[in-house]
Amino acid sequence: MMESQKYAIVDLETTGHSPANGDRMIQIAIVIMKDWEIERTYTKFINPGKAIPSFIQDLTHITNEDVKDSYPFEEHADYIYELLADCVFVAHNADFDLSFLQAEFKRAGLPKWQGKKMDTVELAKILFPMSLGFKLGDLAADLNIELANAHRADDDARATAELFKCCWKELLNLPQLTLEQMHKRSFRLKSNISQLFFEALQIKRQHKTSYENVHYYRNFAICNGRNKHDHASETIDYPQTVADKTALMTKALPNFEERPAQFKMMDTIWQALHEQKECVIEASTGIGKTAGYLLPAIVYARTVHKKIAISTYTSYLQEQLVEEELPKIEKILGTKVNICVLKGMQHYIDLDRFEQCMAYADESYDDTFSILQILVWLTKTETGVLSELNVSGGGQLFLEKIRKIPNDQPSKGFDFYEQALKNSTFADCIVTNHAMVLSDLVRQTPIFTQIDGWIIDEAHQFIQAAMQQDEIVFSYTQWKYIFGQIGTMEDTALYQLFCEAAKKKQRVSMQSLQRLDAQFIRLQRAFDETIQRAVQSMQHHMKGKRASSKCTLFIEDVTLAKESFSQVSKLTQQWLDLATEAAQGFENNIEQLDKNDMYVLSEWHYWIREVKIKIAEWEEIFLSSHDGSSVWLEFDVRSVPGSLHVFKKPANVTPIIEQVLAPLRKQASIVWTSGTLTVPGNERFVTRQLGVSDSVEVIKLQAPPAYYAGAKAFIVTDMPDIQHVSQEEYIEAVAHAITRTVRMTEGRCFVLFTAQDMLRKTVELIQDSELLDDYMLFAQGVTGGSRMRILKSFQKFSHAVLFGTNSFWEGVDVPGDALASVIVVRLPFSSPEEPVFKARAKHLTAQGRNSFTELSLPEAIMRFKQGFGRLIRSSQDKGAFIVLDRRITSKSYGKEFIKALPPIDVKKLQLPELLKELNHWQK
Repeated sequence: MMESQKYAIVDLETTGHSPANGDRMIQIAIVIMKDWEIERTYTKFINPGKAIPSFIQDLTHITNEDVKDSYPFEEHADYIYELLADCVFVAHNADFDLSFLQAEFKRAGLPKWQGKKMDTVELAKILFPMSLGFKLGDLAADLNIELANAHRADDDARATAELFKCCWKELLNLPQLTLEQMHKRSFRLKSNISQLFFEALQIKRQHKTSYENVHYYRNFAICNGRNKHDHASETIDYPQTVADKTALMTKALPNFEERPAQFKMMDTIWQALHEQKECVIEASTGIGKTAGYLLPAIVYARTVHKKIAISTYTSYLQEQLVEEELPKIEKILGTKVNICVLKGMQHYIDLDRFEQCMAYADESYDDTFSILQILVWLTKTETGVLSELNVSGGGQLFLEKIRKIPNDQPSKGFDFYEQALKNSTFADCIVTNHAMVLSDLVRQTPIFTQIDGWIIDEAHQFIQAAMQQDEIVFSYTQWKYIFGQIGTMEDTALYQLFCEAAKKKQRVSMQSLQRLDAQFIRLQRAFDETIQRAVQSMQHHMKGKRASSKCTLFIEDVTLAKESFSQVSKLTQQWLDLATEAAQGFENNIEQLDKNDMYVLSEWHYWIREVKIKIAEWEEIFLSSHDGSSVWLEFDVRSVPGSLHVFKKPANVTPIIEQVLAPLRKQASIVWTSGTLTVPGNERFVTRQLGVSDSVEVIKLQAPPAYYAGAKAFIVTDMPDIQHVSQEEYIEAVAHAITRTVRMTEGRCFVLFTAQDMLRKTVELIQDSELLDDYMLFAQGVTGGSRMRILKSFQKFSHAVLFGTNSFWEGVDVPGDALASVIVVRLPFSSPEEPVFKARAKHLTAQGRNSFTELSLPEAIMRFKQGFGRLIRSSQDKGAFIVLDRRITSKSYGKEFIKALPPIDVKKLQLPELLKELNHWQK
């Protein structure tokens, strides 16, 4: 029986990643587990015979002092080797720990350790596919596993043992059908976890346990918690007075602090909903904006038995609303709220398509791994929204294959998207996103016709969402990828599979298949020639120009042969006609198709659809009028045409927004709210772009001055003038100021740039100087990983600096001691050459308006306000906001930036004085 198997759960701390380069172990911990109980533990500090790097000391809190009296590994090697005998080796990222240990055994003169290994990263990714991260600390937090000192081998090994046990329990909780499907595929995994799947399956078969919460959908099990509707319809009285609100909030939230601005927001929204009016509220950080709109919206929905919709910009905010904020409101009101999250169709899984992919015999490792994750996820998800899954890059490609897409054929079974639409008819409150609202305009059957009131949160981002909604992108690599997926008779790709399946029982004639193949070859050749001509024109235009490797060109600067682009369009359409005709020949004998044939047919339809989408984009970018739009090419001169992208974006989105909102304005009240909606001297900057009438007042609600008591702003006056020195000279001054400031505040610092190029050069200069070698440096676009991953890594270290651009100016939340200072390197003006900005500026100039005061300046002030918003996220936060750009004091517009800050102390100092001030403040 597997229960009597012994497991050695191992964790190492080392001076680095490579034993071959002289890295050595500094601590080892082994937990021996049998019958899922810990039998014994072993832990030792190891003397590495070299100094421990400072960043490893910061990460592990193991110092040179801790290991100086310890024995080297050779003294422990025999004992450790014996301890691992007859055990399965288990570790979190087993490849690293085992290979490092094998290298140390070899160095100690011992033979290679032989045995099976199991990796808890691989196992946890499969069994907890909705986890935000798979680092040990992330999983321990998710599963309530105690991990007091992460990156100490003893604590990490014990936590890994607990994680391993949680994985086993999770396996036993899965339905038998799911386990059978998983076991069948588990032999393709990288570690020996198929043993665990088999043992769990044996136990399941012996005990014949029922699994109450699943519905069996042909070949897999699905969570059965999807049809629950809370039909609670009791009305709730709105708390009219301050005393009523305070009493209601205090009863549910014992630590509640009364915030007059929050109560004013509630009353304003309550009135707007009742009077079917439009209103605009700028609600600064610290007033409790989310509760400020949720409470009146939900009470209103219950009182008048109407539906309210809340739209946000990001999925993160949607999740925060439903998982964190809504339970608080339910507690305050003492009732359950029937809420429905609604996303665009492409966010949901297509179960029929997933089943076809499962039936296909030839899978890659990434496909196998994704299928295992999805099988587990389907027993847990109530939404079927694919973004709940945390998959690898290869997994993302698999998810693209199983997304729900508009289809003439109805689903053969259960459908998560249809269920979400059905749920929305019963809901008091629909939570959706800006993109979904904007796309309702082009939807065959509009969804949002029964809404009585709208709350548009992150309202300033509605403009960005409208721009993205209308953005069209041509990507050379995407086209080549599609060509590669379809292939020809000579390639081992889909076309070859299609031909083999079609030849069975003569479904499609050989002549038709050859004609289709020849047409596809003609199309590829025409595409390559057309792009090659465009590249030659681009290179001709760039000749003699001093440019970095990454280049941007407006389409009007490049000579494109229209007839060549038209020819590609014509050849594509001819191929689509032939491909559709071939698919129909297949479908005439549909009853004779086996599972593999059905998969091939399904894939064929999928790629026909992809080609249709691509050719529509091609015609829109290269063959349509560009009136009111900006079209530009981006490429890296070191890799053309591979890096070539062409973008088309509208210069003015107000007409698009007005068109979408016109029907909504007739039937519902609309509340626009955000932390940043106005700029000094141009209060209507955002509202005019949203098409809000100037007669609608912008209500500004600010947190009390005490909220910002922990913040100070400093303007460094002895920096060089950015417009009068070379970029190299300015970067040197910036690097000097950053290193001095960081050392004074001991890290925990955000450095905000406006351009990736300057960020990269500054980081390289700081690294070369070695002045911050004691600190962990994380840089957007330099350090690998997503924005959230970089942020999480930054938060783990007390001595850390994060260099960010663009997206780090807003939407990044670092509460408490994790952030001590924000350094603004340049005032965040858009580059005059940024294509969309250039097109918008041109549009204003053509109307005789000033593009600097009406676009450039207000946009920069908005970003500046958002940059400050990173610093103070609660009344307990303390931090320094440091501006290095002298233009804030030397230019007339500078005072507009200072005016945009909350009421805080602003000091103008030279760098040495700033450092003294920071030192004094720290103490």
